[in-house]
Amino acid sequence: MSDPIRFPEGFLWGAATSAYQIEGSPLADGAGPSIWERFVHSPGLTASGETGDLACDHYRRYASDVRLMADLGLNAYRFSIAWGRVLPAGRGKVNPAGLGFYERLVDRLLEHGIQPAVTLYHWDLPAALDDRGGWLNPDIAEWFADYAQVMFRALGDRVPLWTTLNEPWVITDGGYLHGALAPGHRSLYEAPIASHNLLRAHGAAVRAYRAEGKHRIGLVVNLEPKYPASQSAGDQAALRRADAYMNRQYLDPVFHGRYPDEMREIFGSAWPDHPAADFDLIQEPFDFLGINYYTRSVIRHDDRALPVRASAVRQPQHPYTETDWEVYPEGLVAVLTWVKHHYGDMPLYITENGAAYYDAPRPVDGRVDDPLRVHYFHEHLRAAHAAIREGVDLRGYFAWSLLDNFEWSLGYSKRFGLVHVDYETLRRTPKSSARFYAEVIRSGGAALGETPSRRTVIGSAR
Repeated sequence: MSDPIRFPEGFLWGAATSAYQIEGSPLADGAGPSIWERFVHSPGLTASGETGDLACDHYRRYASDVRLMADLGLNAYRFSIAWGRVLPAGRGKVNPAGLGFYERLVDRLLEHGIQPAVTLYHWDLPAALDDRGGWLNPDIAEWFADYAQVMFRALGDRVPLWTTLNEPWVITDGGYLHGALAPGHRSLYEAPIASHNLLRAHGAAVRAYRAEGKHRIGLVVNLEPKYPASQSAGDQAALRRADAYMNRQYLDPVFHGRYPDEMREIFGSAWPDHPAADFDLIQEPFDFLGINYYTRSVIRHDDRALPVRASAVRQPQHPYTETDWEVYPEGLVAVLTWVKHHYGDMPLYITENGAAYYDAPRPVDGRVDDPLRVHYFHEHLRAAHAAIREGVDLRGYFAWSLLDNFEWSLGYSKRFGLVHVDYETLRRTPKSSARFYAEVIRSGGAALGETPSRRTVIGSAR
């Protein structure tokens, strides 16, 4: 008979959010506008023209939201700083009211025994810096390091876990290549420049932290294991391009000091040459890697899907979420073990994992039952434990997301939250998935059942 599942002592059980998605009041108390403030107020760019002007009103309701976290038993909370709240012009003078919000939030978390995990950048670049080129301007590495230093000095004595960037691939693919996210550019030539400057900014912020901080700092990437649709040469080559573009583009430089060879094939004449000295900065040693995992892709060659010339093949034998992502928990084991084998045995955190399913706009009899999400978390948490058994140094898990929230260009049409938000009243109601997660936390993982057989653990396909 197998043993009950148990996670390591000191494992972080958390939930994650981002500033623009939940805070609301984006221009309150002297804050400067961000690229998302501009994007959402441009006609036709978000579902139903929805904005983050109110969102979940966390800016004013943070104290009750922290009590809610404590009621769920969370011992960690990952959130992001709105750069423009603290530095309205992106540089220079600090806005005391904006910084004060985050100081109060951190203090309230600590009062409830919840460890703050701060993300410095979750997509909301100050508009004033975008006017100066944003992520296309090489000076942004210095701007970002200066902003990071402000935050380290203000909160470094109370925040033990810092992240520089959240999902650089999404920032560049959505914001600079395909235009679906702020700042809404569509340029094959801009995307690799933005990617490189993001990585330079990451390295600069890590250096700044070494001068100020005493704890841990890392990078968060979204990873998606790729599997070939067939054994044909075309599909195998497409898989290598897709993997290089989404996964290795951001990990090879920080760990190995170079980009994947496939990047020049993908971008052709748009792929720039980078000074060798840049990689000394990009490779600045950091303390942990955060991994956001939602799904996998089965890849086939597709000349119409530019620039990678690869597209995903739907898998009819598996369920999909409301965002049309395949539910594939085995991929979480694959991606965690792949990172360990390809980049070394460093501490890892699952910094986002979750699913959008339909939930009614309002609770029924005071309840929100979401059995599909319960099953999603059940299977992915078991997968996380399987990766630990495979030798992965996994230190924590952050469910995405604490609250239903503004899902970027999708507006409020997709709900990821453990906690339901009635967007008319803003009333919070923990869903059955929240109650399930709370029991997993209380039991140290035992609520997930027995340890699965090692025969069920699937390694990386790459």
